[in-house]
Amino acid sequence: MNPILALNLTQIVSIILLIGVLVIVLLILSFLSVWIKAYSSGAPVSMWNLIAMKLFRKLPYSVIVDARIMAVKAGLPITVNEFETHYMAGGDIIQTVSGLINAQKAGIPLDWDKACAIDLATKGTEKSIIQAVRTSINPMVIDCPNPTSGKSTIDGVAKDGIQVKARARVTVRSNLEHYVGSAQEETIIARVGEGIVTTIGSAESYKWVLENPDSISRNVLNRGLDTGTAFEILSIDIADVDVGENVGAQLQVAQAEANKNMAQAQAEIRRAAAVALEQEMKAKVQEMQAKVVEAQAQVPLAMAEAFRQGNLGVMDYMRLKNIESDTDMRKSISNPKQDS
Repeated sequence: MNPILALNLTQIVSIILLIGVLVIVLLILSFLSVWIKAYSSGAPVSMWNLIAMKLFRKLPYSVIVDARIMAVKAGLPITVNEFETHYMAGGDIIQTVSGLINAQKAGIPLDWDKACAIDLATKGTEKSIIQAVRTSINPMVIDCPNPTSGKSTIDGVAKDGIQVKARARVTVRSNLEHYVGSAQEETIIARVGEGIVTTIGSAESYKWVLENPDSISRNVLNRGLDTGTAFEILSIDIADVDVGENVGAQLQVAQAEANKNMAQAQAEIRRAAAVALEQEMKAKVQEMQAKVVEAQAQVPLAMAEAFRQGNLGVMDYMRLKNIESDTDMRKSISNPKQDS
């Protein structure tokens, strides 16, 4: 074998081995730094576990170690396997631990499983487990109606027909025990709006509503509107109440207009029926006149037949004509205007 070729192969193998050793050293150093950080923080994780997370389970071992350090420092007994399970389920382990720590500091009972469920339930929404915990610590205020809905007031009509416009502010805090699978702010707003409209509608007069706005709060609050929601209602405050339109008068005007239109329609029906009856009577008159003309046409025929049969003579006919002439003369004398 050529010594030069053997030397080249030896150099190539040496270079490959050196590169492999460097890669292994770099990997070990990257794992070693994370391992040292976990060990020095009192949250040790075995080197084999770190390597398995990176090479076999394809997990961000550094993030998992950071979450474990946070949990251990806060005194939360959460294992590495629980962090891995939540991460593989699509959860945010750092955010979940932060929410759990906030709840623990505030004295709110919340375990790891419930925190994971809340984190997964809020995934892809504007909410998060941290926001849920903070809302449970510091109650938030919900405007009713929601300004983004395009309406500024909730409108109801008292029994006297006067419209009352109200605007409420609802103070709520998160109910972490029922946060998963429960209704959110939209349901609270809808229920409060329904309660306000019902209370205004049951009032005898709009004046009573204006004089007792706190009664709206009491009536709405006593309806248990937070049942089945992710919140607990602390208070309902009427921020503004005002008088609107006279809806009762408008309805009466509309009813009167409808009654007038109905009466006009019925009168038009009767007029059309009368016109039709008149035309029918005219047709019957024409029919009777036609029958009279037909009967009159039979008279000459009957006279001619009488002449032929010998039942009517010439003198009889002349006397008949004279009687007709006398009758016409008497009519003209009795009605002189007819000649003029």
